[in-house]
Amino acid sequence: MATTKTGSPSPDHTQPAGTHEVPSQAATPAPAQPNRPPHPSGAGQPAPISRLGIAAVVVTVVLWASAFVGIRAVGPSFSPGSLTLGRLSVAAVVLGLLVVPKLRGLPRGREWWPILAYGVMWFGGYNVALNAAEHMLDAGTAALLINVNPILVAVMAGVILKEGFPRWLIIGSLIAFGGVAVIALGSGQRSSADVAGVLLCLLAAGLAAVSVIVQKPVLRKFPAAQATWFGIMVGAVCCLPFSGQLITELQAAPLPATLGLVYLGIFPTAIAFTTWAYALSLIDAGRLAATTYLVPGTTILISWLVLGEIPTIWGLVGGVICLVGVGLTRRRSR
Repeated sequence: MATTKTGSPSPDHTQPAGTHEVPSQAATPAPAQPNRPPHPSGAGQPAPISRLGIAAVVVTVVLWASAFVGIRAVGPSFSPGSLTLGRLSVAAVVLGLLVVPKLRGLPRGREWWPILAYGVMWFGGYNVALNAAEHMLDAGTAALLINVNPILVAVMAGVILKEGFPRWLIIGSLIAFGGVAVIALGSGQRSSADVAGVLLCLLAAGLAAVSVIVQKPVLRKFPAAQATWFGIMVGAVCCLPFSGQLITELQAAPLPATLGLVYLGIFPTAIAFTTWAYALSLIDAGRLAATTYLVPGTTILISWLVLGEIPTIWGLVGGVICLVGVGLTRRRSR
């Protein structure tokens, strides 16, 4: 580009044909598009992910998987609503200590609408529905139903966020979903699922999917930690009617259950939702949602290590299928 401004006065259309192509060639390996991953290509070409982005995805998957184990562990001591309020209260305090000192300013006017939406739906409604569902369904069935979410996200992201429908995203998502089905069939302990639990899981999956689409534009205006904290505060306010129930159950809960609630608030909520938001600011919503197919397999591994639940052969096979499917979502389409 510098040679066209300071070179000979010959016409511009004769310059590129000569030997002065080296500067332009040096610029081509770093096009603007891959360096701005929040703006999807829409043509099935996944942008390269930084090491921090990959780390954020891994942390999110592991901590969200641990949440299934944590909810099962503390479920007998806390009802769905009080457990949600307890988690969000702990997360609001912990994350607020990091966010408030660096807060650039509160959202204004219409900027509040998407924050209110995913705060109510995801941090409030999703958690209450999931907590209630895990009182009725085994972990495998719940994981299968919740993981309808990535497919819903992929469809809505293609239509609403104009991310398109890359072939390998669809193929990989279907394969990963098949892996989740294998895990669920292998780990199910009940002959039939409670209808109410199934409906609650599907409701939670739908709320999470819509929230991902709503949150994506917010991350172009606010950092991931701030966007997460705003949503947590909104969800906590929505769950305030459960405060009396939470106080009563905290007084009766054994210490391990209380510590489990604190863990759920700090790690799967404050940390994991922030790393998710950070990854969402870097990666297309549909492709990022596909990584959550790894959660059920990771949950089985954590249950094995923490609760002593030995995974079945079907659980191991399903985990491998999930890994293959998620890997295929990152393939480039021609």
